[in-house]
Amino acid sequence: MARDVLCEVNNCKYWATGNKCRAEAIYVVSNRGRQASTTAETDCKTFEPKL
Repeated sequence: MARDVLCEVNNCKYWATGNKCRAEAIYVVSNRGRQASTTAETDCKTFEPKL
């Protein structure tokens, strides 16, 4: 399992300094409802905007 998860989405509540993700788990899905074949066909469902 990955030790560090990097994220550049700094408007996410789980974003931390150094582009680190501090969520306890990451949930990524195919955004087309079928098996993804490219990075662009995936979405991070863990994202929550900062309030």
